[in-house]
Amino acid sequence: MSAPVIGTASPQSLVEHALATSTADDTVVIVRNATSANLRWANNTLTTNGVMHGVQVTVVAFVDKPGGRSVGSVSGSASTQAQVTELVEAAEAAARAANPAEDANDLIRDGEAPDWDDAPGTTDIHVYDHVAPGLGEAFGRATAEQRILYGFVNHEVTTTYLGSSTGLRLRHVQPTGHWACTGKPTDLSQSAWVGGATRDFADVDPVAFDETLAQRLGWGRHRINLEAGRYDTVLPPSAVADVMIDAYWYAGARVAWEGQSAYSRRPTGTKIGEDLVRPEVTLYSDPAYPGLECAPFAMAAASSNESSVFDNGIGLGRTDWIRDGVLTSLLQTRHSAAMTSQPVTPAIDNLVLDIDGGSGSIDDLVAGVDDGLLVTCFWYIREVDPQTLLLTGLTRDGVYKVERGEIVGVVNNFRWNESPLDLLRRFTHASATEQSFSREWGDDYFSRTATPAIRIPDFNMSSVSPAQ
Repeated sequence: MSAPVIGTASPQSLVEHALATSTADDTVVIVRNATSANLRWANNTLTTNGVMHGVQVTVVAFVDKPGGRSVGSVSGSASTQAQVTELVEAAEAAARAANPAEDANDLIRDGEAPDWDDAPGTTDIHVYDHVAPGLGEAFGRATAEQRILYGFVNHEVTTTYLGSSTGLRLRHVQPTGHWACTGKPTDLSQSAWVGGATRDFADVDPVAFDETLAQRLGWGRHRINLEAGRYDTVLPPSAVADVMIDAYWYAGARVAWEGQSAYSRRPTGTKIGEDLVRPEVTLYSDPAYPGLECAPFAMAAASSNESSVFDNGIGLGRTDWIRDGVLTSLLQTRHSAAMTSQPVTPAIDNLVLDIDGGSGSIDDLVAGVDDGLLVTCFWYIREVDPQTLLLTGLTRDGVYKVERGEIVGVVNNFRWNESPLDLLRRFTHASATEQSFSREWGDDYFSRTATPAIRIPDFNMSSVSPAQ
């Protein structure tokens, strides 16, 4: 479907105008055209809906100086050439005022996408034509059975145009969708949550997720109070995604090289090439992974320890971060790769965890637990110790007691303390990998994951949480 044009300028013309206007020695321009549509509901009734459309422009100016090459990067909403000119001038002023960049490299040259001239992709409220009738049915079922549903669906299509003074003209269309629903009994005595990611909502069934909520609320009719301690615990794919994203985000090569992370070989160096977790484990990213497709080239609006504006346009393919239990790669810019003498492996916008021998479903894992817990999801995750990648967080919306393979009731919430790397050393069972959705990070930051459920024999529930 054709995109409406904001103002009178197409995204491509904004790129070309910025490049033509710039007086810097080199320039990179990134234009993101995004449309989104959402629905929200509460008390078994749709409450709001909306469609939004915006254009974000980033101008990165590079200026040569006697001491090296300096960089200025400025981003802002822009829909006209005049607005883009202001961004160009601001980026150039920032570059001229900056010190030379330590990550300076030659810019990537000469690459043009065959679809560069195509209009941006779009979405609108009709993406929910399949979902809306199912929501109506789910609301009716919930009302009749004395449940209350709260939730939302959101779909966004972002088309990125990346152009440079060195000849890059790259384009990528990224659909991103996610949904979530919380169910409560009418007395509000407990809650249960389900959520997921999707590219187009064709695979989202509101009646099915209401059935899952009904089952979990049924488990919760019997309440059991437990003390803190270590429990035989089944983590669903969503909770596994929560902690594996942290393991990925903290895998910066430079930080590891400088001895500041769990991936460091101290005092200086990384653990690349060393056994890190159990040999069944492979953790990787792949822009072409079915259902999790993402941009096949690097994009960076600013430089950091894990990204570099000089690397804009570098091609991306499958990267194994951990292969057969061995740390294989870290997040590498060309700058950090020169420090560590390792290949350049930029960040990729998806993450897959495969465990050799994993099979079946989360129900199969629960059936094998004699005395333990089933967690629904995690919340409020924070890093405690970067040297071990120790994380802390809370459970939320349903922790269930398992006895002899059966759910017998809901228990209180906990604060937990664990390292995702330790979990990958201690698990006893894993299900098959499936597309998953991180409740903590999926809404706003990172929604493209595929993970299994895993069973941890001694998961550390460090204290009881008063949260209900």
